[in-house]
Amino acid sequence: MVVLLFLVCLTASTLGAIAGFGGGVIIKPVLDALGILPTATVSFLSGCTVLAMSVSSLIRTRNNGVRLQVKTSTPLAIGAVLGGLAGKWLFQLVLTLSGQEEVLGGIQAVCLTLINIGVFVYVCNKDRLPSTHVKSPLAAVLIGLMLGLISTFLGIGGGPINIAVLFFFFSMDAKEAAKNSIYIIMFSQISSIATALATNTVPAFAWPDLIFMACGGVGGAILGAAISKRLDSAMVEKLLRVLLVIVTCLSAYNVVQFFLL
Repeated sequence: MVVLLFLVCLTASTLGAIAGFGGGVIIKPVLDALGILPTATVSFLSGCTVLAMSVSSLIRTRNNGVRLQVKTSTPLAIGAVLGGLAGKWLFQLVLTLSGQEEVLGGIQAVCLTLINIGVFVYVCNKDRLPSTHVKSPLAAVLIGLMLGLISTFLGIGGGPINIAVLFFFFSMDAKEAAKNSIYIIMFSQISSIATALATNTVPAFAWPDLIFMACGGVGGAILGAAISKRLDSAMVEKLLRVLLVIVTCLSAYNVVQFFLL
């Protein structure tokens, strides 16, 4: 099973490093669909993998010519940390109230499906829609807070919603949005994992699973950085659209699996 986990994380992290997904938005629905690990365990291990991938990706791409807008992304990252705390609390609350991981997984799948559909519609039409450039640090913190809450609750790291927000609120192109999304994801995952450790809510997991998944995340970051150098923003955006379709279909399948099967 560890080989399968490694391959899933390697593939997801490679695509995530290119498109700015972070990989979690692919890892989570794929592992849920396979049904080889409990929902809470998938969320935690996915978050750890995304953290390994994001740190590796930022180190690997630090001199690739794509601008990291620190003055914009740092307030977003701070907000994402705060949102990550709220998202972790919400995750535990829903798990406690539902009493069943299958119900939690179903709720996550529904939310992820709706978000992906919304982001896909926006990305396909963004050139015809107005965008803005938020300059207020406080506004950026509040936007980041919402991103952190959603991504931590869903166990996806950040994913497409980060990209859509960076397109709309900060007028970034696809490659800029990808790099800055990964920067934000790194902070939100640090917050999520630290909170789980501090509150003793880390689910049961096997260390080989974590090690192989994290190695897949690091390997994906390296591969993704190498491939990204050969792609322009238009190609990255096309990849983003394809991934959104795939992940939406996976999430919709998981809704059926959790609630109807």
